[in-house]
Amino acid sequence: MHAPSRRSALTALTAATLLALTACGSSDSGGTTSAAGSGTGGATGTTIAVVASTNVWGDIAAQIGGDHVEVSSVISDPSADPHSYEASAQTQLQVSKAAIVIENGGGYDDFMTNLLAAAGSDAEVINAVEVSGRTAPAGGELNEHVWYDVPSVQKVSAALVTALSAADPSAAADFAANAKTLDEGLTGLLAQEASIKAEHEGVGAAVTEPVPVYLLEASGLVNRTPEEFSEAVEEGTDAPARVLQETLALFTDKTVAVLANNSQTSDSQTEEVAAAAQAAGIPVVPFTETLPEGQTYVSWMTANLDALSTALEGSS
Repeated sequence: MHAPSRRSALTALTAATLLALTACGSSDSGGTTSAAGSGTGGATGTTIAVVASTNVWGDIAAQIGGDHVEVSSVISDPSADPHSYEASAQTQLQVSKAAIVIENGGGYDDFMTNLLAAAGSDAEVINAVEVSGRTAPAGGELNEHVWYDVPSVQKVSAALVTALSAADPSAAADFAANAKTLDEGLTGLLAQEASIKAEHEGVGAAVTEPVPVYLLEASGLVNRTPEEFSEAVEEGTDAPARVLQETLALFTDKTVAVLANNSQTSDSQTEEVAAAAQAAGIPVVPFTETLPEGQTYVSWMTANLDALSTALEGSS
């Protein structure tokens, strides 16, 4: 399964290295965040310890778990490049005490596999990509950014209800009720995507990376970006000159109506592409990989869809 080399800092860590970290006090580049609950250590008392690889999945767990969980998100800094993560002793300790671990999978956060192995963890592991059922298209690469796919988030939510209910059966009704509330918001996102699709189906879009492609496709847009370009950006390499020119032509030829830009990472080529879009009057809509501070998953995706809709209306 493809794991972009730009994420080598996340995937190259070995179990031995992580074990060694428990003896020192280095800190996470992304940091950790705690959600509702006050206890630690598996399902001690009435609090279930949950560790998520990113604050996106951490937020989903916190919404479903409510007061019955304490959630730690390994990567949580909304201003940082999530690919530059460095492990810490604190993270290793949190993983060792977790009753439930949520990893994205698909090569995005392979560091979680190493953390689990180093901790000798027997936690219930939810792999979002596996739960989603998403696979690589024929002859293509898997788009592992399944948190931008609302149906996948619904499936992860259901898996969390099952795992949390097994950890604390007495709170199962609360988990189910919280998941129902979350699903109402997720259903609203699906309706918002359908509304955009009804107005703009078949319209071309460009991306710097495939991060929001699931959301764009659900909204009826067609990703016209040369695959070689977005793959090169994801892998941290320069696209060939020919591919860069093909990408820039999307804007001069007005083949696309919007550019979806990963605002958490950039290089000279993505900056050139964004500048070309702006020069051609093509709206540039920023997307991020991690949850912005002070937002929930639903409010974040609602804002993303609002921005996309506004951009499309302005370009029509």
